Amino acid sequence: MIKRILFLMLLAAVSVQVYAQQSDADKKKLARLNALHKHNKAVAESDKQWLALEIAKLTSNEMHGRGYVKNGRDSAGIYILKRFKEMRLKPVVAGGGYAQGFAFPVNTFPGKMELTVNKTVMVPGADFIIDASSPSFIAQDLKIKRLDVGKVEDTAAWAALVKTFTPDHAYYLKNVDDLCKDVLEIKESEFSALLPKGCFLIPEEKLTWTVSRDTIPATVFYVHKDALPKKLKKINVNDSAVYLPHAHSENIIATVPGAVKDTYIVYTAHYDHLGMMGDATAFPGASDNASGVALMLYLARFYTLHRPPHYSIMFIAFAGEEAGLMGSEFYTAHPFVPLNQIKFLTNIDIMGDATDGITVVNATKFPNQFELLKEINEAEHYVPKIISRGTAANSDHYYFTNAGVPSFFVYSDGGKGYYHDIYDKTSELSLNNVVNVAHLLTDFARAINVADKIGDTTSVTDTTHGLMNTPEAGNPGEEKPKNDTVPVPPATDTPADKVRAE
Repeated sequence: MIKRILFLMLLAAVSVQVYAQQSDADKKKLARLNALHKHNKAVAESDKQWLALEIAKLTSNEMHGRGYVKNGRDSAGIYILKRFKEMRLKPVVAGGGYAQGFAFPVNTFPGKMELTVNKTVMVPGADFIIDASSPSFIAQDLKIKRLDVGKVEDTAAWAALVKTFTPDHAYYLKNVDDLCKDVLEIKESEFSALLPKGCFLIPEEKLTWTVSRDTIPATVFYVHKDALPKKLKKINVNDSAVYLPHAHSENIIATVPGAVKDTYIVYTAHYDHLGMMGDATAFPGASDNASGVALMLYLARFYTLHRPPHYSIMFIAFAGEEAGLMGSEFYTAHPFVPLNQIKFLTNIDIMGDATDGITVVNATKFPNQFELLKEINEAEHYVPKIISRGTAANSDHYYFTNAGVPSFFVYSDGGKGYYHDIYDKTSELSLNNVVNVAHLLTDFARAINVADKIGDTTSVTDTTHGLMNTPEAGNPGEEKPKNDTVPVPPATDTPADKVRAE
């Protein structure tokens, strides 16, 4: 019995010693994993902060909403050009410039933007917005007439009602959405053009502004329904509009030359936004699209910090997108390099919060490339979900797609939903998973090269396998200079290099 007890005690002691050794090994392994995790997390957080600083710069007061009042879009273009040069990006055409100028008409509001209902002073952007096509209008103590246009039965009744509108009254028009849908059969955005000269108030639940290249006779205010007094008596109006028939803007374009210099992977993002509605109210446009520009700059930084890519990488910061894709339309008509030299183009717009993943426009048009993108994500778990969407004319990829260029438009899914309003600020963006989107896009670009090497007949899965077994060129943010900027030798700009200041 005593021998058995001694044997069990010895066995227990040996077991404890072996367990302790295993535990120490596991602890060391776990410590290494934790250290690696902390390092990767620190890199990701650092890169997120880098993006946030770029977005903050693009949405700062000096950018004036990157629009057409106080030369906001010029300030943004100058900044992007400066960042491209700091990163040592090259002009696309040898000996050429970085800027591509063009002009288009735009209606602007550089002066007063005042609206008082009864004695309630309305706050621009928060309580009301003006129709972007409206002319200047000044009136004091204008009586308000309330009309329920949802009761209009047909187009003849509507035409008769329009004839009763006069400039010596303001008109509060209720249920415009019903009139447009059931009688006029038009979009609500087309309604204001049907109104005669005068002042009109239209209640809205969400105030979403835009940019217009046209003007209309009427001055139309969209007023948040909760901001209006219950009884509408009189209004005071003072808005100042200036129509610019030739508003000058510039696309800013640069490249990182690759081993194959005449074939390009292209990243695009528009830097313009809505600008200012009056001389005191700016629309920052953090999500739309300072975030996309920041991510594009982040990708430019990545390609300049790592070994030269296989294909050349081109970056295009478009102007005029909010006015109707003007910059990309002009570029596709006057490309710096032939469009058939673009291997693939990814347009980045609204990239402030990818908590729920991303959506890919043109996914159904380019299914093989979309499957490749998805398989990379499934292997690396960059974002929670990638949603497929068909073709749409909703950003700067559109004219490239029409010209036969393989292209995606990628935007993030998540966030608070601020869009074309005064609340789209840097502070409202989480930037969740946005750094991972950059990883996904650089992996995708590398996979296109791998797919070319192993042949078009190879399956998507084999291409992904080839990518995962190709030596890494590095991930965004892994290598960082001591300073954010890289010294650049002094250079003399040609006139085309400089963004014009009006």
